[in-house]
Amino acid sequence: MKKGVIFDLDGTLLQTLPDIGGSMNRVLRRFGLPEHPLEAYKTMVGNGAWNLTKRAVGERQDLADQVYPAYREEYSAHTCDQTYIYPGISEMIRELGRRGILLTVFSNKDDPDVAMVIHHYFPDKPFTLLRGRMEGVPIKPAPDGALLITDKLGLSPDEILYVGDTGTDMECGRNAGMETVGVLWGFRTRAELEETKACHIIGKPSELLAFI
Repeated sequence: MKKGVIFDLDGTLLQTLPDIGGSMNRVLRRFGLPEHPLEAYKTMVGNGAWNLTKRAVGERQDLADQVYPAYREEYSAHTCDQTYIYPGISEMIRELGRRGILLTVFSNKDDPDVAMVIHHYFPDKPFTLLRGRMEGVPIKPAPDGALLITDKLGLSPDEILYVGDTGTDMECGRNAGMETVGVLWGFRTRAELEETKACHIIGKPSELLAFI
């Protein structure tokens, strides 16, 4: 029986691409670098802000060390401009809470940014634990962060459902020994989720309840 759920954030709970891409494009413009179409950021995000920066600057890797802090500052000021909760997420979260399921968020986004966006978009605080990128803890797909959450909840991996929209999420959940659910409303494709061996793939949030 599942007693807890670990949710990815970007592309799973929230559509954050307009604010991520918009912030990065403004910084790239400031440094005289080419901007990217918003759609391109679907495959650039997911491995933390540093990896996003390296992908965004392209051949100008010599500027990555300068673009990175500028992006972090810009995004921190614009995390809630155009981001929105995916349809059906709030209702699904409420039903899971009603059933007594422990809900957590685990993201490669910087830890302060995770707390900022969750507190803004979910002011009723339905999540027991929030965890973003922290120094000393390898980012996903390494299982370390997911297992730390499991320990904090006092649960075993087989009692956790791991939910995300990318292959990185599916690999992280599998590496941690958890049952994984890939979602199709996020940033990546069914093919990627199948290739990374998602246990289940769903097309709308309410379908998650079948696995609890």
